[in-house]
This record gives sequence, C-alpha cells and structure tokens, in this order.
Amino acid sequence: MLVLLPPSEGKAPSGRGAPLKPESLSLPGLAGARQAVLDELVELCAADEEKAREVLGLSEGLRGEIAKNVELRTAGARPAGEIYTGVLYDALDLASLDAVAKRRAARSLLVFSGLWGAVRVTDRIPSYRCSMGVKLPGLGALGAHWRAPMAVVLPDAAGTGLVLDLRSSAYAAAWKPKGEVAERTASVRVLHAPTRKVVSHFNKATKGRIVRSLMESGAEPSGPAELAEALRDLGYVVETAGVAGAGKVRMLDVLVDEVH
Repeated sequence: MLVLLPPSEGKAPSGRGAPLKPESLSLPGLAGARQAVLDELVELCAADEEKAREVLGLSEGLRGEIAKNVELRTAGARPAGEIYTGVLYDALDLASLDAVAKRRAARSLLVFSGLWGAVRVTDRIPSYRCSMGVKLPGLGALGAHWRAPMAVVLPDAAGTGLVLDLRSSAYAAAWKPKGEVAERTASVRVLHAPTRKVVSHFNKATKGRIVRSLMESGAEPSGPAELAEALRDLGYVVETAGVAGAGKVRMLDVLVDEVH
C-alpha cells in the first residue's frame, strides 16, 4: 500500500541535526528536478527578498520564511515526519505509533512537496517554504515542473498494491495515476454526514486518523473495494462515489457526524 499525503504549510524548525544530503532522499529519480528547484529557490530568496515574498505568496508576517529558504543547504535536517505539522499530521501522530506501525508508515507514506517532489516520512529534510502552487521565475509552475519526472518514478513506487490518494488538488496536479495504477487507486473525501459537505478542518483530521488506523491495524487492502471494507471494519462509515471504470481512480466518501 502506498499512501500519498499533502505536506503542511507550517513546519517545525529544522533543529540542529546534520544538514541536508540530497543524495540520501528516497525516489532518486527525482534528484535532478529537486536540484533545479532547490537552486532557484535559494538564489531567489538570497537575491531579492521582496520578489521572493511575492513569488512565494507570503504575507509580511511570514517574511522570516525567506531567510529560512536561503539556508536550506546548511540548515539542520530532521525526518520529514517530524518537519510536517498541522491538523492531518497532529491526528496521524507518527511519534506515538508502536514500532511495527512506524515501520509500516516508513514504507507506505509518501509526502508530496513543491520543493522535493515527494519524500518518505523518514527522509531527512530541513524546514522550508515552497508550496506546489508556486510559479518560480525560471522553472515556471511547480506542478508542471514535477509532472514529467513523477510520471517516470511514481508508477514504480506504487508497486502492485493499493494507492490511497489523500492529496489536496494542488499536489494531485503533480502526478495523476493512469491505467491499471489508477484502477487500484482510491481517493477519499471526508463529508459531514448531515450536510454532505466537505469542511476543511475535520477533513484533514479525519484523514490523519484514517492513516493512523491503517498503520496500526496492519490492513493491506489490494484495491479500493478492499479499502472500503477495511475502513468499515475499523469503524468508519464509507460510501462509494461515482462509477468505477477502466483507468479511473475510485472515490470513497467517509461520513462523520461531528466537526472536530
């Protein structure tokens, strides 16, 4: 099983660990594309703070994020699972998983990133600011920048099992499963049961809890139908949405009663 996650906008401090070693990151087929983004991002932030703030879409209060990007090559690095914070990652709470569940998370979880493309939660990275929606002056839109290398690397990373896609739309644009990979991919929406509407906060929190439940349970669903059954066994209310078809991702709706 491969679980595709969005990153968080807010991130924990880099800390005092050894600096980034780009060659140590998972998915080495993305190395060239990573280097291109890293080089331009560092140069932009070092050369022109105002332009960098505009390009990165940062408010005046987030100006300090630019200095963080300047130091990306020398800042301390920590496991990505410790760097990413926010509602989904708080609910997932990787640090409190038992040893077996942590090993499953290390194998199964892939976090998408405007800067790194995608990393595993054990990959050591510094804290940074660069969303997938950014359009760098030289490279252009990052979603488009990542599509070609992702199309080569991700099908192999997906293996032969379920792909659970929990990414937001900006990150989903960097890689869209196709063919038989799409047929064993499930995308999950979390809906408030009484209104059938998506609400951002509990959408993210519930997705975090779903991933935690799957890591703890040891479930290994082979496709969307098996995932729906596994989630029902874990106590979730699940409905299939849309129509399954050749080369299509299957949508599952998880219904929750309370907004929390």
